[in-house]
Amino acid sequence: MRQGLHELGWQDGTNLQIDLRWGDGTSEKISVAAQKLVAANPDLIVVNGARATANLRGQTTGIPIIFVATSDPVGQGFVQSLSHPGGNLTGFSLFEFSIITKQLELLKEIAPRVKRVLVIANRSNPGIDAYSRALADATALLAVEAVVKPVGDQPSEITRIIGEFAGQVDIGLTVPPDVFLNTHRQVLVDSSVRAGLPGVFPYRPYAFAGGLLAYGVDLNDLYRRAATYADRILRGAKPSDLPVQHPTKYELLINLKAAKALGITVPATLLARADEVIE
Repeated sequence: MRQGLHELGWQDGTNLQIDLRWGDGTSEKISVAAQKLVAANPDLIVVNGARATANLRGQTTGIPIIFVATSDPVGQGFVQSLSHPGGNLTGFSLFEFSIITKQLELLKEIAPRVKRVLVIANRSNPGIDAYSRALADATALLAVEAVVKPVGDQPSEITRIIGEFAGQVDIGLTVPPDVFLNTHRQVLVDSSVRAGLPGVFPYRPYAFAGGLLAYGVDLNDLYRRAATYADRILRGAKPSDLPVQHPTKYELLINLKAAKALGITVPATLLARADEVIE
C-alpha cells in the first residue's frame, strides 16, 4: 500500500503521516487499537479483517474507513450494498465464496484419499456464518464431509483439535480467512503436518510457513488497489460514492517439502498450474 500511495504522490513523512496499530486478531487488542485510532481523529482509517472493521464501525460514523480483506461486507452490515456503500465505509472484499469449492478441489486433487475436511474456524469472526453456508454448498458438490471445529483466542486449541485427528488417512484440513488464524499460521501448519493432515490454506504466507497448498487472494494486490481509494478520499471523495470491489488476482502455491513430509506425490498437472512452487 505504501508503494501504491507513493506512485500516487503520497510520501509517508512528507505529505502523509501513517500511524500503525496491530491487534493480532484477539478481540481485546483489536478493541484497544480501534479506540486509539478513533481518538486520534485521523483523516482516514484503513483496516484489515472483519472483526476490526466491525469494531471501528461501532466507534465512528464520521471518519472515512477503507476495509481490506472482509469476506461479507453487506451481510456483516458494513455497507448498504456493494455498488452504493451508503456510509463512511467502503473497501475491498476478501473473496467470492465460490473459491471454497476451488480450494477443496485442489485438496482432493493432491490428496485423493480425502473424504472429510477438518475446518478450524474462529468463532468470533463475523463472517463465519456466510463462510459456513458456502462451505456446505462446496462439500455437497464434491461429496466431502465437513468437520467444523470452532476455536477462541488461544492457539493451544488449534494444536489440541488437530491432534485429535492425527493419523486419520481420509481427512484433510482447511481454514477460513481470519486474522487470528493467519497470525498463528505456524501453529496450524506445524500441527497439520505433524498429524499427517494435508491442508489447503487461504493465503500465500501459509505455504511459506510449511503448509501444503495455499490458494486465495493476492493480499498485496488488494492493498495496492486500496491505495487508489485512499488517494481519492484524501483528495475529497466520499466513501459512500466508491463501490466495494471484489478481488481480481488469485494465486496457487505448493510446498514440496510439506508434500514429502506427508508422503504425497504432487501431480505434474498441478505443479504446472502453480504460480509458485516452494522447494
